[in-house]
Amino acid sequence: MFRAFWRHGSNAALMIGALAICAYAGLGNAPLSPLAILAGAVLFYLTEYTTHRFLFHAPPSSRGWLLKLQRRLHYDHHVEPGRLDLLFLPLWYVAPNLAIIGLAAWAVLGDGALALSLVLGALVALLHYEWVHYVAHIPYQPRTRFGRWMKRYHLWHHFKNEHFWFGVSNPTLDFVYGTFRQPDAVTRSTTVRELYREDQ
Repeated sequence: MFRAFWRHGSNAALMIGALAICAYAGLGNAPLSPLAILAGAVLFYLTEYTTHRFLFHAPPSSRGWLLKLQRRLHYDHHVEPGRLDLLFLPLWYVAPNLAIIGLAAWAVLGDGALALSLVLGALVALLHYEWVHYVAHIPYQPRTRFGRWMKRYHLWHHFKNEHFWFGVSNPTLDFVYGTFRQPDAVTRSTTVRELYREDQ
């Protein structure tokens, strides 16, 4: 279970990046700020929902290269939710996003240590997201009641209706934006597995 998590996607690279930031800070080069680390994690959790709902579920592009990216980033994951190579975010998507966050934080805050702290928080939150997402899609039963509920919660999005339950690692913004429903109050979507089917 753990081996498969580190073998796919960008997870190993994310962990190496987080450890590298900690090692760099540990050498006295950039004292990390716990508050900025927390801010980076919160920033990720806020963007997780909006990215999933408005970017990954955006209508298909008419441009072939962009449609190919949409398929790899999310559409194909709905078609084959159990495929691990489609489950995790690819490094070519994650690395530029983290770099942009770090550079934007540095430009706004004017402090490299704070920017690194922010990136570290986002990295840790992203690893948490990938883990929760992974557990939701493998034949494993989480030990806690909340973990089991989160697994069901995400699977409703994949097997009941793709228009609800966008939170993967936490449900907070689904409640804020009204995309939470009790599963028995929602009809099964005909496009839940194949987003934007041509015959719909």
